[in-house]
Amino acid sequence: MSNEWDADCPGALRLPSGRLLRGRGLRGSIPDGPAPDFGLYLLGTEPAPIPWDDRWVRWPDFRLPADRDDAREAFREAWQRATTERVEIACAGGRGRTGTALACIAVLDGVPAREAVAFVREHYNPRAVETPWQRRYVANFRAS
Repeated sequence: MSNEWDADCPGALRLPSGRLLRGRGLRGSIPDGPAPDFGLYLLGTEPAPIPWDDRWVRWPDFRLPADRDDAREAFREAWQRATTERVEIACAGGRGRTGTALACIAVLDGVPAREAVAFVREHYNPRAVETPWQRRYVANFRAS
């Protein structure tokens, strides 16, 4: 089994290290192609069970994570697993929370925090990271 997404699959984001993640909105259908090995789900309520490894971060829509330490650990887990596994990051719409998480994971990968939102908007979705407080959260996110 291949350990990464097709770089042309919808929602694919290649980080500077070469790790490839997939962001998506859960309101849409599951994309064609292989299933994730691991999913990080950013929702206000716990998602329904799925057939692959997953982690849930309580994160209400248009807000910030309820537990920022838990979110940091979840981002780090997703980033580490992306070296050998297909990792998907998802919220309901696939832009605000997903984009914020992808930007924080980009910081873990070496993108300066002040550039991470622009990086995700250029390489993932131009409307990612929707609110001013999500942008501030990324700007203040530290890799360590």
